[in-house]
Amino acid sequence: MTGTPSGRIRMTILAWLKDPAAHFPAGRCHRDPAETGVTARALAAKLGVPRRTAAAHLDFLARLGLLRTRRIRCRTHYRRDEARIAEVIRVFETGW
Repeated sequence: MTGTPSGRIRMTILAWLKDPAAHFPAGRCHRDPAETGVTARALAAKLGVPRRTAAAHLDFLARLGLLRTRRIRCRTHYRRDEARIAEVIRVFETGW
């Protein structure tokens, strides 16, 4: 997952979402990104890519179980699933 340019982007996304308040200031609705998560639009603006590209990366990470999604009105917000990430790290450290 990390050897390709897409993998590096996904690792960057996971790193940014570890401390979303530092990387994504509260939006117009004054919602805390650490509590509600980050939208694909906010992530796309930070990455400098189209929203659909950011959404594809976020959807991939969500399908892996590394991100949790939450619908607020018409937008999907993404947050890290720390328990699942710790589980994946443990599996790789023990050598499967």
